[in-house]
Amino acid sequence: MKLIPSLACLFLATSLAAQQAADSVAPEAAAAGGFEGFSSEISAALAAKANGVPVSSDTWMIAAANPLAVAAGADVLRAGGSAADAMVAVQAVLGLVEPQSSGLGGGAFLVWYDAEEGRMTTLDGRETAPLAATPRLFQDETGEPLGFFDAVVGGRSVGTPGTPALMEEAHRRWGRAPWPSLFEAAIEHAETGFSVSPRLAALVQGDAERLSRFTATAEYFLPGGTPIAAGDTLVNPDYADTLRHLAISGAKGFYTGPVAADIVRTVQNAPGNPGVLSEIDLSIYSVKEREPVCAPYRAFEICGMGPPSSGALTVGQILGLVAPHDLASLGPANAESWRLIGDASRLAFADRGRYMADSDFVPVPTEGLIDPAYLAERAKLLDGDDALPEVAPGSPEFDHAQNWADDISLELPSTSHISIVDRYGNVLSMTTTIENGFGSRLMVRGFLLNNELTDFSFRSHTDGVPIANRLEPGKRPRSSMAPTIVMRDGAPVLAIGSPGGSRIIGYVAKSIIAWADWGMDVQQALALPHAVNRFGTYDLEAGTDAAALQPALEAMGYEVSLRDLTSGLHAIEIGNGLRGGADPRREGIALGE
Repeated sequence: MKLIPSLACLFLATSLAAQQAADSVAPEAAAAGGFEGFSSEISAALAAKANGVPVSSDTWMIAAANPLAVAAGADVLRAGGSAADAMVAVQAVLGLVEPQSSGLGGGAFLVWYDAEEGRMTTLDGRETAPLAATPRLFQDETGEPLGFFDAVVGGRSVGTPGTPALMEEAHRRWGRAPWPSLFEAAIEHAETGFSVSPRLAALVQGDAERLSRFTATAEYFLPGGTPIAAGDTLVNPDYADTLRHLAISGAKGFYTGPVAADIVRTVQNAPGNPGVLSEIDLSIYSVKEREPVCAPYRAFEICGMGPPSSGALTVGQILGLVAPHDLASLGPANAESWRLIGDASRLAFADRGRYMADSDFVPVPTEGLIDPAYLAERAKLLDGDDALPEVAPGSPEFDHAQNWADDISLELPSTSHISIVDRYGNVLSMTTTIENGFGSRLMVRGFLLNNELTDFSFRSHTDGVPIANRLEPGKRPRSSMAPTIVMRDGAPVLAIGSPGGSRIIGYVAKSIIAWADWGMDVQQALALPHAVNRFGTYDLEAGTDAAALQPALEAMGYEVSLRDLTSGLHAIEIGNGLRGGADPRREGIALGE
């Protein structure tokens, strides 16, 4: 176990409430216990998280957002399955027990290290815009952007789901277990019932008005008009039937035939806000393999998902900008550390808003944005001792000239992350989502449909200049999901990621710094109180010792906001065995043998 610098000790003494208040725009409740009756193995994992220590193992490890999902994946790994096999089992259960965050109706990004080949790749299972979508989909008759939830709730916001195709593609490439067997745990939980978690119950309570808009959704989450409560036993036979169909027919049975027809019917007939998704959109969907984006930091390479994700680029930029400074000596309790991290984040987010989008549709200066010379020059802006009065995008090297306007899209948190290492040495880091909590609020065949199209900019141009992340037919919306594998000397040493909307980037960057610079183990790094700055305001995690930074940061010139910052980090450290950590703010665990 790594030693914690003395400066970190006070800062690590978090005082997270039993349940934090929901996010005022996109509810994301914190964990609040309520998982009685689990096996001794899972109880021990929950106790380890509560005590702030990582789970250790020698053979395999999994960390994900719900104990039932982790147990399903653990059974697969224990039986000799691969990390890809376990992911399929985990995702199938998460779509049942954590439906507000991810599921068959959403999309995902997967980063994979193949131990046999000694190489890394990524799979893009992001949702796509329907062919009938236009850049004005989220504008009113005068060309003004719609209100966010006016766009979200209903069929208009639904993109072509990618998660089922990604599950199948990962299994086709790297799976060892029989495909149908990977759905058994989820089917059993759906048919016999599962206990509603405190977090799910709190989120349903907080979103009851929107969930009541559509009959199928209301009947499931608000039976008899009353929100489901923690401890209720919830069954979902429709979801079990869908999983059986997927198990027998594969992803083709989702993207064509009666399932696809029901999805399209639900979207196009959504009362008050119909969408344009078609059966053609579903039938032509494909997962894309993409080269990982890797950026140097200290002795490490930080590798993750490139465009249409902004995650790896922006995390890589933040780390590259702070690299000239001795964060290890400054420590986590020093406001100067957070000035550097915060302003590095602001600079990176300025580039993100200007340049990052689906690279199949717009040229993205991927190499230029993380070029060491570019970042070294831009890092000179951090040489002062006060907050930068303003930030602007830089001028990274392009393959050819391109001018974009700054993006104004709003990405809100409701997502999940899975980290897995199998007995064969393969490493998986996958972030999966339906975007806003409960997505579009449309439910079909037992699962919720995404609202990912609202991750596009609602405007297509600003003052006549096009926005890179504007909506276009077939395009994938920009994301902040940042599934990450950290490499050292050509070998993986850390798998990490988180939900949290555009704050994902800050959560992941902070945790890597805590682990790499401040000597924390994975559980300590994930529990470290959050301090996140994207656009100027410094968000400090309420109810933790991060709040003690407020006076010093304000003296530096920052506007500070104390608020709940409910990440869902899950990480595995690799080397001399495996050590797994799960975010204490949510319900997940790490489990291994």
